[in-house]
Amino acid sequence: MAKKSRPWREGMICPECGNDVLVYDPRTGEISCPSCGYVVRERGVDRGPEWRNLDEEEDRSRVGAPLSIMYRDHGLSTVIDKINEDASGRRLPKETREKLLRLKKLDATSQVSASEARNLQQAVNILQIYVDKLHLSQSIAERAMLIYRKALKAGLVRGRSIRSIMAAAVYAACRSMRAPRDLRELEKAYPIVKRKTIAQGYRLLLKHLKLKVPVADPARYLNKIASKVGLDQGTVQEALKILQEAHKRGATVGKDPVGIAAAALYMACQETDQTITQKDIARAAGVTEVTVRNRFKGLKEVLEGAA
Repeated sequence: MAKKSRPWREGMICPECGNDVLVYDPRTGEISCPSCGYVVRERGVDRGPEWRNLDEEEDRSRVGAPLSIMYRDHGLSTVIDKINEDASGRRLPKETREKLLRLKKLDATSQVSASEARNLQQAVNILQIYVDKLHLSQSIAERAMLIYRKALKAGLVRGRSIRSIMAAAVYAACRSMRAPRDLRELEKAYPIVKRKTIAQGYRLLLKHLKLKVPVADPARYLNKIASKVGLDQGTVQEALKILQEAHKRGATVGKDPVGIAAAALYMACQETDQTITQKDIARAAGVTEVTVRNRFKGLKEVLEGAA
C-alpha cells in the first residue's frame, strides 16, 4: 500500500528538519519525515475497518454497536456462561474452571441490583409504547430515558408507579425538544396513565430535577391541526400572524397552547372565508368546543381592541 504525503496535522512538523509535509504508512501506522527519515510517531491507532477478515463476513468494522442509554448497562453487558468447556468442546482443567468461576462471581456482584434492572427494563418497555404510538424520534426517546434515570437515582420512582414517571419523562422530553405533543396525546397513546397523573409527575420532575423546559409555542400545533381538517398553508400563515399579534398583546400567556392554536386557526378560517365549524377544529385539536369558543372570544377582543 502506497504511502501518503500530505500536511499531516496543523502544527505538526518534523523535530529534526522542520518539514511540515509528513508521510503516513497505513501498514505500520508510522508517521515519518520524507526529507530526513525521522519517525515522528510510531504504531498509531488505526481506527479504520479490519481488512484481514477470517470468517468472510461483509462487516469488517472494528467496533460493535454504539452505546445507548436505552439499555440498562448502556449496551456494555458482560455474560460469562458455561465454564466447563473451551471453544473446541474440550473439558477445561480444574484450575481454569475455578478461575473462571471466581470471575463469574465477581462479574455478578459488580452488576446493578436485580430490582433496578427490572425497573429499567419495564420503563424501556413503556417508553417504546409512547415512541411507537406518538412517532417520537430517537433523540426524544433517549432524552426521556435520561430524565427517567435521573428520577430513579433521585428516588422519585419509589412509592410511585413506573408508568406515571415514565409518561412524565416523555412529556418533559417532548417539551424540552420542542416537539408538539400534549397531555391528551399521551393519554390517548397509553390510556392506563391519565392526564392528571402525567401532569403530577411532570411537576414532580420539574421540582426535584431542576429541569429547564421552554414555554410551549402554540404555533407548533398549527400544522398538525390544519392537516387533520384539510386546511391549506395560506390559512396556516394567517393563523400564524394572528398568534404573533396575540403574543405581542400578551393574550397567549397562561393559556393552553393547543386551545390557542385551534382558536387562531378558526379565526383564520373566518377571515379567509372557509366553511369550517368549531366542532371540526376542536375535534382535530383534541379540545372541547367550549375551549375553542372561549379562546376565540379572547383573541377577538384583544385583536379588535388593539385595532
